[in-house]
Amino acid sequence: MNILVTGAAGYIGSILIPKLLSLGHKVTAVDRFFFGETLCDHENLYKVVADSRNLDADLFAKKHAVIDLVAISNDPAGDAFQEATYNINFHSRVRTAKLAKKNGVSRYILPSSCSIYGFQQEGLIADETSLTNPLTHYAKANELAEKEILPLADDNFCVTILRQATVFGYSPRMRFDLAINGMTYGAWKNRKLPLMRDGEQWRPMIHVQDTCDAMIFMLDQEPKKICGEIFNSGSPENCYQLRPLAERVAEAVGSDVEVIWYGDKDLRSYNVSFNKIRELGFFAQHMAEFGVLEIIKKLESKELDKTIKTITLDWYTEISNWHKLIQDMQINGKMIHD
Repeated sequence: MNILVTGAAGYIGSILIPKLLSLGHKVTAVDRFFFGETLCDHENLYKVVADSRNLDADLFAKKHAVIDLVAISNDPAGDAFQEATYNINFHSRVRTAKLAKKNGVSRYILPSSCSIYGFQQEGLIADETSLTNPLTHYAKANELAEKEILPLADDNFCVTILRQATVFGYSPRMRFDLAINGMTYGAWKNRKLPLMRDGEQWRPMIHVQDTCDAMIFMLDQEPKKICGEIFNSGSPENCYQLRPLAERVAEAVGSDVEVIWYGDKDLRSYNVSFNKIRELGFFAQHMAEFGVLEIIKKLESKELDKTIKTITLDWYTEISNWHKLIQDMQINGKMIHD
């Protein structure tokens, strides 16, 4: 296929793009590249530095599929950059889906989030028909995108929504602001594992390799099986309450680890069913411990370290401050060399 991927140089895209290329697909990778270059050159890879909010219609010509990964990608960043979150995670994705349909693209995949379940009563396992309850701007923007994009599906335009569990594991565009990744770093670095209160909240997890494989799996399905459908993307084995999950992470690190509680009680708690995607034939392969051990291996080999770029909110705040500083220093739009 000839595939367009937005947000292609992000945490997930940096794993997805090499997978697509290894399968022989041609890929147009669209990104602002705020976090740097994570995609190696390839004869079938075309990189486009562009903002998803104003993509040119020409980009969609002769494309078979769009995977619309672009997003302000977690709750803290969504709260700090509310307007951008709705414009990117909601409005730009709707615009992209409509452009794709108008220009003859046959498949569109929206990687959404299980966070739209927000809070579910104890004992309830949410499936794709359950009432949603988004509690954050990030989750609300995802739900709005789902509601406007799903009705675009028809016999010629296969729309599929994947509600991803919380992602974990190593990526060249690393993130330590994800639950398992952050726990792993703290436990490894100083034997202090950060855990958000009160530890009883439920959260489904999925390894970054598995969430990419789920998207590729959908590309291979007959449209009649997935068109206009929503699938929770993850596995029941990777649904955890956070306190027991922290204990598993600590055990995988392999030495005495102290839990450091932070924040107010987390109001988000959702256990999720993945029966629908399993019935279709997709099974996630990697448990939490696999992600912990691969991250530790990268840290110990010095291939990986925690920097400001590995915390999404911190990096967005940093580059926003740079932007303001430069704007304040310009006169008539000019700096030293202009």
